[in-house]
This record gives sequence, structure tokens and C-alpha cells, in this order.
Amino acid sequence: MAADQQDGTPQSLQPHTPLSEAITEQDSLSGDVDQSVSHPRRPSHLPHRLSSAHSHSTAGRSSMSDYANIDELAAPPPVENPYERRWYRHESIEDRRSPDPEYRRKSKEKKSRLPFSKLRSMNMYNVSNLIFFSILGTLARLGLQALTTYPNAPVIMSEVWANVGGSFILGFLQEDKAIFSNRRSEAIPGPTPNESETSDTENAAQTPPTDNEKKSAELDLLQVKKTLPPYIGLTVGFCGSFTSFSALIRDAFLALSNDLLPANPGAPSRHTGYSAAAVTAVLIAETGLSLAALSSGAHFALACAPILSRFPNTGFRRLLNPLMLLLGPGCWLGAVLLAIWPVQNVWRGEVVFALVFAPIGCLMRFALALTLNGISSMFPFGTFAANVFGSWVLAMCFDLQRSSSGQAVVSCQVLQGVEDGFSGCLTTVSTWVAELKGLRRRHAYTYGAASLGVSFAGFLIIVGSLRWTMGFDTPLCKV
Repeated sequence: MAADQQDGTPQSLQPHTPLSEAITEQDSLSGDVDQSVSHPRRPSHLPHRLSSAHSHSTAGRSSMSDYANIDELAAPPPVENPYERRWYRHESIEDRRSPDPEYRRKSKEKKSRLPFSKLRSMNMYNVSNLIFFSILGTLARLGLQALTTYPNAPVIMSEVWANVGGSFILGFLQEDKAIFSNRRSEAIPGPTPNESETSDTENAAQTPPTDNEKKSAELDLLQVKKTLPPYIGLTVGFCGSFTSFSALIRDAFLALSNDLLPANPGAPSRHTGYSAAAVTAVLIAETGLSLAALSSGAHFALACAPILSRFPNTGFRRLLNPLMLLLGPGCWLGAVLLAIWPVQNVWRGEVVFALVFAPIGCLMRFALALTLNGISSMFPFGTFAANVFGSWVLAMCFDLQRSSSGQAVVSCQVLQGVEDGFSGCLTTVSTWVAELKGLRRRHAYTYGAASLGVSFAGFLIIVGSLRWTMGFDTPLCKV
């Protein structure tokens, strides 16, 4: 437990307001912020340019409470003490998100149905952004996988580069205070520029803001950006689809079964102990590298803040929202048409079918987070269900591809598309490591071990039953 410092003495700090109660805004797509809504964390004597940072047009934005269960948005930034103050407050997801009041009400009424009213935040702007960025994230993942697969590559796990890259970008976006800020100059801590804007009377009446009040104003700016459809598209859509938890589990199984590298006929069979060491190495390496990338991305955002804050605000969000209404469904429709009439048939198995199934997985993950993550602030059930179910779906498709029933070319290509597109976008490493970073230590270890253990156990039963009985057939995904 730490506090901000003033004159070398720690101050007593009140707990931060939970994310679901921090900011409440109108749900309309084009109205301004309701000025009658109270802002409990806004210091009353801060200059107007700090306290009104989010009183701007909210086109495409929903209420902040609608996103309290999305952990890409609810988790605290990876760097908790970016300015290296002597005293600072440690925050966790449990502190920021109180238990979902909708679930408390339902449990009291003894009703078993889920609070699907939270799906109202899946408005047309959010859905369009998620569709577009899920396709873009899938393309980036498959492209990076092709670029990093070459003879004698030092890193043999297929998805490690994508998982590291997506976690790095998510860490950058979580920590950034300039790109999505209406007032770029407020991205840098310290005295606000151009103090002459306020009159002498106002300056006399206003006391200088303390470090704690500056931090509260910065958190207000961070919370505003988390309701913007482009930010949701980049964090939930692109980063979540760029990374793949199901591919991590697949790599772990292939390491266990000695199939991660191409078969070498002259090599002897491997001892069981080596197989256990191999699967442990894959799980530790990919998890550790992704966690390190999340923190590195946040550090990079802090380093870039002085530069990004100098760029003028071009108001690109006003053009981006209506543009995404065309780009999202349009790109998805283009992928469907390419799957029906491909320029080259090999494109279907390599990328086109994956792009067709990618938005379905991304939207399903978003819906699961909205409806299930609020059950408990100590265990994100929505992300857990998405990662486990997506890993098991990949395992079933992996089996069908390598059995006699999956030997037709088109069926093999469709199964590959479900693996890379649906399962790849339904599961996510970037959100998972952000939750591990944001949860309290005991809850993080419990959640991480449960996610890896349940997913890998199901994959082992589904794929192992074929691998160690009938063996794998070579998939025929190319003509």
C-alpha cells in the first residue's frame, strides 16, 4: 500500500472509484456528455481544461459502465509508477472493477439467465471496428508467421512472434495518454501550459493541484479513451486477434508429442522426461515473453509521450467512425467473395477462409467478456471461457485435418480457416497477460494456471487420442 508524496510525507489516499462507477455518459451516438452527471474523482478546484477534458462529442460511444467487464479496458496500465515517484498506489483489476451489480440483482432474484442487456454496447460503431481490426489482426498474425518461418530459425514456436507483438501493442495502447486525448498537451505530467488562459481572480482562488489530483485527472483522460470505438477496435479487435492462445496450446502439445520440428527419420525416439521439459519450456517461454512485451510496450509509450503530445489534434475520430461503417462489413464481404471465387485456390487455405471466420471469433470473445467477466473480479470467466473453448475447437479441427475424414482439399482448407480465423481470434494472449498483470498475485497465478491447465488437458485428450493410437495423416490443403 503506497501513496502519493507531498513534501516527503505520504498522504492518506481514498480508494479509487471502481471503473463501473467512474464515468457515466449518454448512450446516444451523437449527443454531448450529460453535464448533470457527477464526476466523483474530479478535483473541484482543478483548471477547467483539466476537469472538462472529456466534455466533447461522444459519437459512437456508450456508457463507461458498459465496458467495465472488458479487461483490455478495465485493467490498470502495465506501468503503475510511470513517473517514478517515491510513493504511489498499487492498483489491481479487483480494485478498479467492483462485482457486477447486474449479477448481484439476478442472484437475489434467483434467476439463472445471463445479463444480456450488457450486449447493448455492441453498437454498430464498435461492431464495425471489431470486424475490421480482427481481419487486420489475422492478416498480421499469418503474415508474421510466414516471415518468421525459415530454415534453421532460432525460434521454432509458430505464434511466439505474434503473441509478443500483440502484447507489446496492447501495453503501448494501455499506457498511452496522447493519441486518443482531445488535448495533447495534457499527456505530459507537470504544470499545465499557458497558465495565462485563466484570469488573475481564478488563479488566486485556485490552489495548485497536488500530485494525487493530477493523477486523478490523468486517469479521467484514460477512462474517456476507453469508450472510443477506435480504441476498442485496436485493443479488443487487433491485439486480441493478432495474438492466439489456442496456437500457444497447440505449440505446447506439439512439443510434448515431438512434432514441433519436422520429422527426422534418423533421430531416435525421445525420452518422456525430455517431452515434459519441452512442453514446460514452450509454456514458460511464450508466457514470459508476452508478459515482458506488455511492460515493454508501456515503457515505449512513456518514452514517446513527449513526442506524440506535440502533434496537433486533427479530429481523425470524426472521420474514422463513419469510415469504419463501410470498411468493416465491406472487408468481411470481400473475404467471403474471395472464398467463393478465389484468384488462386491456394489462397483459400492460407488466408481467405481465416479472414471469413475471424470476425465471428472476435465478436464472440467480446460478447463473452461483456456477459461473463462481471461474475467475479478475481477470475475473468469470459476470457477464460473464450480461451478454453477456442483451444478445444482448434484441437477438433486439428484432428479432423489429420484423419481420413479430412482429406478433401476444400474441407481441409475450411478447417484451417476455422483454426487460424475463428479459434485464433476467439482466443487471445494479449488480454490474458494484461489480466495476469492486473490481478492480485494469488488470483493471477490461479487464473493463469487454470487457463493453461484446462485448455491443455482438453487439447491433450482430443488430439492425443488420435496421435498415439492411429497417428496423424498428412493434411491435404493444397491442390
